[in-house]
Amino acid sequence: MGSFFFPVAGVETWLWLPPLAAFVVSFFGSMVGVSGAFLLLPLQMSILGYVGPSVSATNLVFNLYATPAGVWRYAREGRMAWPLAGLIILGTLPGVALGFYLRTRWLPDPTRFKLFVGAVLLYLAWRLVRPLRRIPSRSTSAAHVARDYPRKSWRRTELRLGDTGYPVSVPALLVLALVVGIVGGTYGIGGGAIIAPFCVAVLGLPVQLVAGAALAGTFATSVIGVLVYSLLPLPDGTSAAPDWALGSLFGLGGVIGMYLGAATQKYVPQRALRVGLGLVLVTVGASYVASPLI
Repeated sequence: MGSFFFPVAGVETWLWLPPLAAFVVSFFGSMVGVSGAFLLLPLQMSILGYVGPSVSATNLVFNLYATPAGVWRYAREGRMAWPLAGLIILGTLPGVALGFYLRTRWLPDPTRFKLFVGAVLLYLAWRLVRPLRRIPSRSTSAAHVARDYPRKSWRRTELRLGDTGYPVSVPALLVLALVVGIVGGTYGIGGGAIIAPFCVAVLGLPVQLVAGAALAGTFATSVIGVLVYSLLPLPDGTSAAPDWALGSLFGLGGVIGMYLGAATQKYVPQRALRVGLGLVLVTVGASYVASPLI
């Protein structure tokens, strides 16, 4: 009852399942700068049985719908770090195209690469939770992101949240964003699940600065990713174009969940946000590490 067959994906499912799953993952993910696409990927592959190369592109379609709602909400409330978002976008865009070629030409079954990515994510989870005792338990995310950025140059800039400044190495962030773009393009996850924890755990930025910027980067890379998957043929001449109907159904729940999650973030303490991001990393990292062993 209420089921529908999606011919591009070759799967049949209830119409309520994709938007409900997308709403849940995007509501919690948007608080820490993660769209939740990386959680929808195993849902499509394991539960729906959608395992073709176009599943990555369909996952990116979900990001096209969902992430603008979160970005708009963060920007509307003055909680968007636009310089950070610009650097993330600049670095990730070329990586997405490289990720497509990795996925379709050299990594049709990227078990070893997934093992490496999973190990990195588990390490980041440890880096996130290790300093929790030194982080205040009260919520500070209502503070606005400063619009003036002192000490700005091509090598270094400073981001400000309230009265606190956070120096950032521009070349280091660009290299990081390039790597994230490659991984995101390969797996169809947009990259937010990786760039957000790196910025928090390695660069020492607060989640409140990173969340909106990471979602903006995810949206930009998803646009390029969908175009690449839709227009460029696979080595055997077939197409990896997304299932727009299924991706849009996921996106419907994602829009609502992303908007409400971004609106709720300012009431959540920084410690809880880091724990939540750590749990996200443990989930996806453990699944990546375990998949080659099963």
